[in-house]
Amino acid sequence: MDLDIEIDGWPATCDWADLSYRAAEAAEKVAPELANPRLTASVLFTVDDDVQRLNREWRTKDKPTNVLSFPMLLRDELTGLAPEGGPEMLGDLALAWETCRREAAEKGIATENHTAHLLVHGMLHLAGYDHEISDRDADAMEALEIKALAILGLPDPYGDRDNQEHA
Repeated sequence: MDLDIEIDGWPATCDWADLSYRAAEAAEKVAPELANPRLTASVLFTVDDDVQRLNREWRTKDKPTNVLSFPMLLRDELTGLAPEGGPEMLGDLALAWETCRREAAEKGIATENHTAHLLVHGMLHLAGYDHEISDRDADAMEALEIKALAILGLPDPYGDRDNQEHA
């Protein structure tokens, strides 16, 4: 998958573009439909105000959130996409700096690790996975996230399921 990455308002404390590619590669390993060479996705690293505006405009929720996913292919279109042909836009992700940083601090983890989780989470949403449909769907999505994060050498973010929410 090719990524179009824009970084605005995030500090240069990490190579966010490299983290995006590594998270996408891990997501491709657990959700092979994402490994189609025709796919492209955009990743916007921005600030809470911008994500709040997007959330208000597209989801009628007037608040910032950690990651927004805007899929552009239906699940059956993605899974039926031939590997040959022109580029296909999978969708867009937008991550909010202040929210990501705050959540990482609350969890006692590095912002980079939390961001990797959110990137994987967002990529899975672009692939049609949705934790809000049912508990079974949430469990399936979490299992994929845990596997992808393990590929990145990161621990299970849901290890204490009684005290943590879905991303």
